[in-house]
Amino acid sequence: MSLRPVLTGAVALAGLLALGAAPAQAAPAGEIVLMAYPGAFQDNYVKSVVEPFQAKYPGVKVVYAAGGNSAQMLGQLRAQKASPQVDVSIMDFSLSRVANTEGLFAPLDRATIPNLADIYDQSRMGAAPGGEWGPGITFDHLVVLWGDTANPPPKGIADLMAPVNKGKIAFSPVPNVIGTAVQILTAKYLGQDYKGPVDPVIAELKKIGANVQTWQATPDNYTMIINGALAIGVGWNARAQFYADKSGGRVKSAVFTEGGVLDMDTINLVAGAHNPEAAKAFIDFALSPEPQQALAKLMYYGPTNRRAQLPPELLARTSSAPETLAKMLPVDWDFVAKALDGWSTRWRRDVIPAQ
Repeated sequence: MSLRPVLTGAVALAGLLALGAAPAQAAPAGEIVLMAYPGAFQDNYVKSVVEPFQAKYPGVKVVYAAGGNSAQMLGQLRAQKASPQVDVSIMDFSLSRVANTEGLFAPLDRATIPNLADIYDQSRMGAAPGGEWGPGITFDHLVVLWGDTANPPPKGIADLMAPVNKGKIAFSPVPNVIGTAVQILTAKYLGQDYKGPVDPVIAELKKIGANVQTWQATPDNYTMIINGALAIGVGWNARAQFYADKSGGRVKSAVFTEGGVLDMDTINLVAGAHNPEAAKAFIDFALSPEPQQALAKLMYYGPTNRRAQLPPELLARTSSAPETLAKMLPVDWDFVAKALDGWSTRWRRDVIPAQ
């Protein structure tokens, strides 16, 4: 008995089934530009996320564009709004909120980015038309930094104002979130609500400004402490832990006595991106557990995907440690976003010139 009629019928049936089936989604291809932080973040993000993504999707080339700090990246995105040169941007969540309201970023949806379903609620940036805004990919928190030349070691806001520390301090001013967090902690130091009158807080911040050596540490606070050019800084736990390891403990850090401020870096699809499909594939990969675990092991960032698992000794050095989270102050970032322009004006006029 010939098998040809059976095979022909099977082929025909398969063809009919194929007509009714959804077409297979093509693998992403082409080039995307990722704008994010320079330095140690770039080196380790490329190792833990970019290179594994390109291994999974060999048809995609990721160009890493080091964009400076978040305020500088926001400025670049604004300048490129009519003709974006970036597909994906990683930046601090306090300024990504601003970018969202200005239409610089596009909404994401779980149909094309399924790992959105697994991130913690604390890392969500809110609903957007047709989806949600780009979420956090890292948890971090504010710390005071010091090196061997700081005597005594700083503990809180009062130490940043102490005359003994004149010319020894560096940190980034408002609108950078570091400066914003220092302003919130200064209000706490005064025993007042950061949403209240700003004049008393600015008066204290001017005392801190008088002790600042530089507002833009080059290359960064951590390296300057290691080489002895700086005694005290304000920065982030993840980098402080990374540089503590790198320097054999020459960089030390702690949560301010007034408390801490939780921070996130968000990952965002740029509105008008040249290659949105590959960009969405990258965002989905970056939100998955494995690259977040890998980045935590390299740089101590707390993962935002609830399925990511860290060993206890590593968890204790991240912002996700329960005892650390208990020290974090609640912050209404929607209020901060609306107040930021006014705060920035006061810093430019009063605080920065006090140096």
